[in-house]
Amino acid sequence: MKLQNETLNRWADEIWDKIVNKVSQTSQRIGVSFPYASVNGTYTDEDADWWTNGFWPGLLWLIYQHNGNERLKSIAAACEEKLDEPLHAFTGLHHDVGFMWTPTAIAHYKLLGSEASKRRALTAASHLAGRYNAKGKFIRAWNQEERVGWAIIDCMMNLPLLYWASEITGDPRFHHIAVEHANTTLREFIRPDGSVRHIVHFDPETGERISVISGQGYSEDSAWARGTSWAIYGFTLSYRYTKDIRYLAAAKQTAAYFLSQLQPGQAPSWDFRAPADSKAIQDSSAAACTASGLLELAKHVTEEEAVFYEQKAIEILQLLDQYYGTWDDSNEEGLIRRATANYPKKHFVEVPIIYGDYYFAEAISKLRGNELSYW
Repeated sequence: MKLQNETLNRWADEIWDKIVNKVSQTSQRIGVSFPYASVNGTYTDEDADWWTNGFWPGLLWLIYQHNGNERLKSIAAACEEKLDEPLHAFTGLHHDVGFMWTPTAIAHYKLLGSEASKRRALTAASHLAGRYNAKGKFIRAWNQEERVGWAIIDCMMNLPLLYWASEITGDPRFHHIAVEHANTTLREFIRPDGSVRHIVHFDPETGERISVISGQGYSEDSAWARGTSWAIYGFTLSYRYTKDIRYLAAAKQTAAYFLSQLQPGQAPSWDFRAPADSKAIQDSSAAACTASGLLELAKHVTEEEAVFYEQKAIEILQLLDQYYGTWDDSNEEGLIRRATANYPKKHFVEVPIIYGDYYFAEAISKLRGNELSYW
């Protein structure tokens, strides 16, 4: 979408320039590595199998898409090659292969037609399809023996890898698996008020639900903010690929809940039902992901609804720019402050995190008229 308001166009262009300038500088140190969270202004470097490793090269591809920067393209392509180790090791992989290879290999293939990248993405899709539990109709999240029946809301953002693979190969099995998992998520994860469960534990032999697990939320009955973001964006994407109206309804329902919980002038609390002693802990990455998801949602609704979702996304992005942006801090590599990875484990609390940076940049890219989606 390209904004009709000239003032907003200028603002989006200015923010984009700030993103490009910052990443052009930080990429000189970060290079071909896998940044995750910023500690004292410097991004950590994760092992190759870490679930967030697609977001740094994905951010570089976003910038390349706009300005053709060959240096950033080379870094992104080298990061993708570095991911071959976990891709072919197989045993260490998890359901987040969508997060890893959609903004890397699929981006590379869509932008430049790389056949090697297409093969990587199809291999990743095969790994993801292999995690499907046919009895419970869900995709298993992790590999630990005690988690054999666990599925999580985050996986809604991995399903586009399967939809894409089905389109590319003409094999409907990838699509069928994605749909069955989305249906299970719709039934078991979304509450009537639009809040979202993080983890549901199924009996892997019978497929019956055993329990709900709090995961990164405060409790089993709470409302982890980023989980709501994954639902908003993920169900919107499933609607885009399937045109199943139930998914669009779920995206609207979870978006309504998320927006109803926001407080003026701040990013969302890490959990919308957190107790008073931690309610003030924020997660700007949930805001950034939601903003990008709302811009996608606006493409699939009535004109009146589209105006509403676009405006809410812009409000969120302007808030992040004004209060959380690091544009004037040359000692900070991250773009957006106060993202929270895992508050219950006190794991990277209120620091820049790479997926918050990625989704913020993705949303600004959309505002500037970029219609090519990696997802």
